[in-house]
Amino acid sequence: MTLEEARTEDLPTLHALVERAYRGDTARQGWSHEADLLSGPRTSVAELQAILDDPARHLLVCRDEDGAVRCCVLLWEKDDGLVYLGMLTIDPALQGTGRGKRLLAAAEQWAREHLGANRMEMQVFDRRRELLAFYDRRGYRPTGERRPFPYAEAPDAGALYDDLEFVVLEKPL
Repeated sequence: MTLEEARTEDLPTLHALVERAYRGDTARQGWSHEADLLSGPRTSVAELQAILDDPARHLLVCRDEDGAVRCCVLLWEKDDGLVYLGMLTIDPALQGTGRGKRLLAAAEQWAREHLGANRMEMQVFDRRRELLAFYDRRGYRPTGERRPFPYAEAPDAGALYDDLEFVVLEKPL
Protein backbone atom coordinates (compact mmCIF):
# COMPACT_ATOMS: atom_id res chain seq x y z
CA MET A 1 0.00 0.00 0.00
CA THR A 2 1.41 3.36 -1.05
CA LEU A 3 0.70 6.45 1.02
CA GLU A 4 0.96 10.03 -0.16
CA GLU A 5 0.24 13.37 1.44
CA ALA A 6 -3.31 14.57 0.88
CA ARG A 7 -3.83 17.66 -1.24
CA THR A 8 -6.34 20.46 -0.80
CA GLU A 9 -8.35 19.19 -3.75
CA ASP A 10 -8.75 15.85 -1.89
CA LEU A 11 -10.47 17.43 1.10
CA PRO A 12 -14.13 17.23 0.03
CA THR A 13 -13.67 13.54 -0.83
CA LEU A 14 -11.74 12.91 2.40
CA HIS A 15 -14.36 14.66 4.49
CA ALA A 16 -17.11 12.51 2.98
CA LEU A 17 -15.01 9.36 3.49
CA VAL A 18 -14.30 10.11 7.17
CA GLU A 19 -17.94 10.93 7.91
CA ARG A 20 -19.12 7.80 6.09
CA ALA A 21 -16.65 5.64 8.03
CA TYR A 22 -17.20 7.07 11.52
CA ARG A 23 -20.78 8.33 11.77
CA GLY A 24 -24.32 7.35 10.94
CA ASP A 25 -25.84 4.30 9.32
CA THR A 26 -23.26 4.10 6.54
CA ALA A 27 -20.54 3.66 9.17
CA ARG A 28 -22.37 0.62 10.50
CA GLN A 29 -21.51 -1.18 7.24
CA GLY A 30 -18.01 -1.46 8.73
CA TRP A 31 -16.94 -2.44 12.22
CA SER A 32 -14.60 0.36 13.35
CA HIS A 33 -17.13 3.20 13.57
CA GLU A 34 -18.09 5.52 16.44
CA ALA A 35 -21.76 5.80 15.42
CA ASP A 36 -22.93 4.20 18.67
CA LEU A 37 -20.96 6.72 20.75
CA LEU A 38 -21.24 10.00 18.84
CA SER A 39 -23.94 11.29 16.52
CA GLY A 40 -22.44 14.58 15.33
CA PRO A 41 -19.82 15.24 12.68
CA ARG A 42 -16.38 13.63 13.01
CA THR A 43 -14.55 16.47 11.27
CA SER A 44 -15.01 19.26 8.74
CA VAL A 45 -13.28 20.38 5.58
CA ALA A 46 -11.90 23.35 7.55
CA GLU A 47 -10.40 21.02 10.19
CA LEU A 48 -8.86 18.87 7.48
CA GLN A 49 -7.41 22.00 5.84
CA ALA A 50 -5.91 23.00 9.22
CA ILE A 51 -4.18 19.62 9.30
CA LEU A 52 -2.71 20.23 5.84
CA ASP A 53 -1.54 23.68 6.95
CA ASP A 54 0.28 22.34 10.03
CA PRO A 55 3.82 21.11 9.22
CA ALA A 56 3.77 18.73 12.22
CA ARG A 57 0.67 16.90 10.96
CA HIS A 58 0.51 14.67 7.91
CA LEU A 59 -2.78 13.56 6.40
CA LEU A 60 -1.94 10.59 4.22
CA VAL A 61 -4.14 8.91 1.64
CA CYS A 62 -4.04 5.75 -0.40
CA ARG A 63 -5.67 5.59 -3.78
CA ASP A 64 -7.12 2.72 -5.75
CA GLU A 65 -5.87 1.98 -9.23
CA ASP A 66 -8.53 4.37 -10.56
CA GLY A 67 -7.10 7.19 -8.38
CA ALA A 68 -10.02 7.26 -5.94
CA VAL A 69 -9.20 7.85 -2.27
CA ARG A 70 -10.38 4.84 -0.26
CA CYS A 71 -8.49 5.31 3.01
CA CYS A 72 -6.57 7.87 5.01
CA VAL A 73 -4.61 8.25 8.22
CA LEU A 74 -3.29 11.17 10.26
CA LEU A 75 0.25 11.18 11.61
CA TRP A 76 1.16 13.93 14.06
CA GLU A 77 4.78 14.50 15.03
CA LYS A 78 5.16 14.94 18.77
CA ASP A 79 8.63 14.85 20.35
CA ASP A 80 11.42 12.38 21.15
CA GLY A 81 10.54 10.12 18.21
CA LEU A 82 6.85 9.86 19.17
CA VAL A 83 4.21 10.10 16.44
CA TYR A 84 0.49 10.16 17.17
CA LEU A 85 -1.68 8.12 14.82
CA GLY A 86 -5.29 9.14 14.34
CA MET A 87 -8.20 9.10 11.92
CA LEU A 88 -7.29 5.67 10.53
CA THR A 89 -10.08 5.47 7.97
CA ILE A 90 -11.14 2.75 5.54
CA ASP A 91 -14.21 3.07 3.34
CA PRO A 92 -16.87 1.04 5.23
CA ALA A 93 -17.64 -0.98 2.10
CA LEU A 94 -14.02 -2.17 2.08
CA GLN A 95 -13.59 -2.93 5.78
CA GLY A 96 -12.89 -6.55 6.62
CA THR A 97 -10.68 -6.97 3.54
CA GLY A 98 -7.33 -6.50 5.30
CA ARG A 99 -6.92 -2.90 4.21
CA GLY A 100 -6.91 -1.64 7.80
CA LYS A 101 -3.97 -3.90 8.69
CA ARG A 102 -2.11 -2.83 5.57
CA LEU A 103 -2.87 0.85 6.17
CA LEU A 104 -1.63 0.63 9.75
CA ALA A 105 1.60 -1.10 8.67
CA ALA A 106 2.13 1.45 5.88
CA ALA A 107 1.56 4.34 8.31
CA GLU A 108 4.11 2.88 10.74
CA GLN A 109 6.64 2.51 7.94
CA TRP A 110 5.95 6.05 6.67
CA ALA A 111 6.40 7.43 10.21
CA ARG A 112 9.76 5.65 10.56
CA GLU A 113 11.06 6.65 7.12
CA HIS A 114 9.75 10.22 6.85
CA LEU A 115 9.49 11.36 10.47
CA GLY A 116 12.20 9.33 12.19
CA ALA A 117 9.61 7.85 14.54
CA ASN A 118 10.58 5.18 17.04
CA ARG A 119 7.19 5.03 18.83
CA MET A 120 3.58 5.33 17.72
CA GLU A 121 0.79 6.47 20.02
CA MET A 122 -2.97 6.46 19.58
CA GLN A 123 -6.11 6.68 21.64
CA VAL A 124 -9.14 4.43 21.35
CA PHE A 125 -12.49 4.72 23.10
CA ASP A 126 -12.46 2.38 26.09
CA ARG A 127 -15.89 1.06 25.04
CA ARG A 128 -14.51 -0.20 21.72
CA ARG A 129 -13.20 -3.57 22.97
CA GLU A 130 -12.99 -5.13 19.50
CA LEU A 131 -10.93 -2.19 18.24
CA LEU A 132 -8.63 -2.36 21.28
CA ALA A 133 -8.15 -6.07 20.55
CA PHE A 134 -7.37 -5.30 16.88
CA TYR A 135 -4.58 -2.92 17.91
CA ASP A 136 -3.34 -5.28 20.62
CA ARG A 137 -2.83 -7.97 17.95
CA ARG A 138 -0.66 -5.47 16.10
CA GLY A 139 1.59 -4.71 19.07
CA TYR A 140 -0.11 -1.66 20.59
CA ARG A 141 -0.20 -1.79 24.38
CA PRO A 142 -2.02 0.37 26.93
CA THR A 143 0.27 2.92 28.55
CA GLY A 144 -1.95 3.13 31.64
CA GLU A 145 -3.00 6.65 30.66
CA ARG A 146 -6.66 7.40 30.03
CA ARG A 147 -7.92 10.64 28.53
CA PRO A 148 -11.44 12.02 28.90
CA PHE A 149 -13.43 12.81 25.79
CA PRO A 150 -13.04 16.57 25.12
CA TYR A 151 -16.70 17.52 25.58
CA ALA A 152 -15.96 21.26 25.86
CA GLU A 153 -13.86 21.34 22.68
CA ALA A 154 -16.32 19.19 20.72
CA PRO A 155 -19.81 20.43 21.62
CA ASP A 156 -21.20 19.42 18.21
CA ALA A 157 -19.87 15.86 18.37
CA GLY A 158 -23.20 14.61 19.66
CA ALA A 159 -21.83 12.49 22.49
CA LEU A 160 -24.37 9.84 23.42
CA TYR A 161 -22.74 9.22 26.83
CA ASP A 162 -21.40 11.58 29.47
CA ASP A 163 -18.51 9.34 30.56
CA LEU A 164 -16.58 8.70 27.33
CA GLU A 165 -12.86 8.27 27.66
CA PHE A 166 -9.92 7.02 25.66
CA VAL A 167 -7.33 4.37 26.40
CA VAL A 168 -3.86 5.50 25.26
CA LEU A 169 -1.94 2.84 23.35
CA GLU A 170 1.70 2.85 22.28
CA LYS A 171 3.93 0.67 20.15
CA PRO A 172 7.69 0.79 19.62
CA LEU A 173 8.53 1.03 15.93
